[in-house]
Amino acid sequence: MWLSLLFLFTAFSDGAGEDQTLVSLMRPPLIFDCHLDLSLNALEYNRDLRLPVAELRRRELGMTDLKGREKGTTAFPEMRAARMGLCVATQLAGCMVGARPIANWMSPHQAWAQTQGQLAWYRAMEEDGQMRQIKNRTDLDSALALWESDAPDGSKPICYILSLEGADSIRSVGHLEQAWEQGLRAMGPAHYGVCRYAFGHDQVGGLPAAGKELIQEMDRLGMILDVTHLSDGCFWDALDVFQGTLWASHSNCRSLVPDPRQFSDEQLRAIIQRGGVIGAALDAWMMIPGWVRGQTTPESSGLKLEAIVDHIDHVCQLAGNALHAGIGTDLDGGYGTEQTPHDLNSISDVARIAGMLEGRGYSQTDVEGIMSRNYIHLIRSAWKAL
Repeated sequence: MWLSLLFLFTAFSDGAGEDQTLVSLMRPPLIFDCHLDLSLNALEYNRDLRLPVAELRRRELGMTDLKGREKGTTAFPEMRAARMGLCVATQLAGCMVGARPIANWMSPHQAWAQTQGQLAWYRAMEEDGQMRQIKNRTDLDSALALWESDAPDGSKPICYILSLEGADSIRSVGHLEQAWEQGLRAMGPAHYGVCRYAFGHDQVGGLPAAGKELIQEMDRLGMILDVTHLSDGCFWDALDVFQGTLWASHSNCRSLVPDPRQFSDEQLRAIIQRGGVIGAALDAWMMIPGWVRGQTTPESSGLKLEAIVDHIDHVCQLAGNALHAGIGTDLDGGYGTEQTPHDLNSISDVARIAGMLEGRGYSQTDVEGIMSRNYIHLIRSAWKAL
């Protein structure tokens, strides 16, 4: 509907004294993606994200070293095409020996060095005008003003908040402040497996003493706690320890897809009660039940993008409003189109979710909230002192 309205306005305007405010209102809603592993793609997949997705795929023809080769979905041109002007961009380097073929190191010192390389790439993208870091409310307001301006979207930098997925690279709790000073504003203590400060969702157990200390330090600094990937025991322990702002950057609903990677209704209600937002993820096995990674295909399952609206709607039904649902695609988070809806070609297709929500009866205000404003409101509230 958004694009249709823009077309109609353009088609019937005589072009003289065009009302730019009306044109802005007719544009598709701004998208805030709460989880993108951009530096992982740049450094471990060796993808130049300034290039279009089609060119990245062409350059990977015949490559089989990593999952998702030739099938990437995410690059800056496609993000701009979707008006995905704001995102949470990660650093990722764990110490889960043998657990994963990428983003995995033998010591916290090596993992820290990897995150510093990732940070250097973000800085290089800033110098090149491709990205802009958001570290405080002034930066956030500036990013919003930029993406709401009438300047061509194709020339705007992607504005990002820096997050760390898994805390293994934080050498000691005392080192967390150093990461904060570099602009780290959100962190998930665990990823997969047995991590240094917490257990991943695929494990059983509560927070160790070091994890509780780390989360208390996050609270002191004003860092946002990302509860994604925490084991059930660690999730509840973290909520007991942490008093600050939290979110789930890329998580779906366990009642729709029974798996420990998703959140139960009880957990979702707890996040909602704390004022958090849950970002809907587009990893196929998290979207529909019965998916077997490496065997099921998007075509054989019939998975379409519309399925993610079921998860978004479930969160909204639990909350009784649309204030706690958001987008956290995790696209190209170690996989490609072999593990996404079959009607998704690139990250630009995320813009279609707005129309799907509208088709389910969501108001324009609710749609804008889910696509970006809910997370933006959460961040603005969390950063009152920044």
